[in-house]
Amino acid sequence: MAKRSASAPLTFDLPISLIAKIESHRRRYGLKTASEVVRLAIDEFDFEDCKPARDPHRQVSVRLGSNQRAMLKRYAKKKNASVGELLRFALDGLPAKKSKSR
Repeated sequence: MAKRSASAPLTFDLPISLIAKIESHRRRYGLKTASEVVRLAIDEFDFEDCKPARDPHRQVSVRLGSNQRAMLKRYAKKKNASVGELLRFALDGLPAKKSKSR
């Protein structure tokens, strides 16, 4: 019988959809715990060929008026998101060309 190595907790954030997928696989494979699903996924996955998409990040400083700063903080709290996430949404949604209505 193979000797099992000691296990230790590993905590990380996952989207709810992926947690639901873990539960679905747990039932489908007849496993008892989410840990067993994660261990199976690690054993089966080819990390050698894995190429994570990385968009390099860099900090920038910008000046915002108090109204915009307060609005961002309100929405961050309301949407349970960071100010940085909201800024990325805003910048990604900015049209390529300025519309004539402004």
